[in-house]
Amino acid sequence: MADVLSQGEIDALLSALSTGEMNADELKKEESQRKVKLYDFKRALRFSKDQIRSLTRIHENFARLLTTQLSAQLRTFVQIAVASVDQLPYEEFIRSVPKMTLMNVFEPYPLDGRFVMEVNPNIAYAMLDRMLGGRGEAFNKVENLTEIEAKILSQLFQRKLDTFKEAWESVVSLDPVMDEIEVNPQFLQLVSPNETVVVISLSTTIGDASGMINICLPHVVIESILPKLSVHLWMQQTKKDQQPGEFVALETNVKKAPLDIVVELGNSQITISEFLQLSVGDTIELDRSIEDALLVRVGNDPKFLAQPGKRKGFVGVQITETIVEEAVNDE
Repeated sequence: MADVLSQGEIDALLSALSTGEMNADELKKEESQRKVKLYDFKRALRFSKDQIRSLTRIHENFARLLTTQLSAQLRTFVQIAVASVDQLPYEEFIRSVPKMTLMNVFEPYPLDGRFVMEVNPNIAYAMLDRMLGGRGEAFNKVENLTEIEAKILSQLFQRKLDTFKEAWESVVSLDPVMDEIEVNPQFLQLVSPNETVVVISLSTTIGDASGMINICLPHVVIESILPKLSVHLWMQQTKKDQQPGEFVALETNVKKAPLDIVVELGNSQITISEFLQLSVGDTIELDRSIEDALLVRVGNDPKFLAQPGKRKGFVGVQITETIVEEAVNDE
């Protein structure tokens, strides 16, 4: 958008032209000259602004899901948000991370290649301390990671990948698998140094510890799915596809909830004296004929009528009618 001059600036410009301080012909000549814009071929911009916005939305969803997951798992205050999304050469990304850090390398099947999730040691050890019953204090001793600590962190990072998969489901179905944990970024040769990567930086706070989680996505790995990141395809998704993952998980868990179902054979009324005199072999007469349908209650509410029978040697009932609840009119 062009700059808009204020009335004072317009008056100053007209005054300069009238006094000869500025020459109108020179201004026109300068405007007609070709403007040169510097372009660094080592920092090739291979992601469009449209694709960057889509990646930002995906990882904003990932940050929300990860916040919910870690809050429940660590039982402490967790806040994660997208700080920046940049595209730069892989070599520059490696130089920007700390000398000793936690680089989680994983393979995003079915894509061919590897991604990297770099977790600041302050964040990683705060999570580890909480997992082991501590207060979530941050301390950095990444250079001498024990086997037990490495195993716990690997399991913790694998759960992050499950959330990463859920965040990407609206674009592509991924099956990320943890490959290795590297502590020295100089030993990690993911792609060629000049290969363009997009780096999503997540500002993370866990308890009193804070730091960054950086996700490195090489262009060569996600090149095949870049057309799916356009706004046109994004807005064509159905409402069901855009349903947040936590609601899908909630619906799945509700469907698995146990529910009591009771089939009533009938009812009978007897006195306390008759009840106390009951013994093995006695018969209680019910108020329902063998030809009458049985009442099926679901959670104490009458829902169906059924008939008794046997199937493959087991006693059961067959639903014959659904009881329709009458609407209650408030008058």
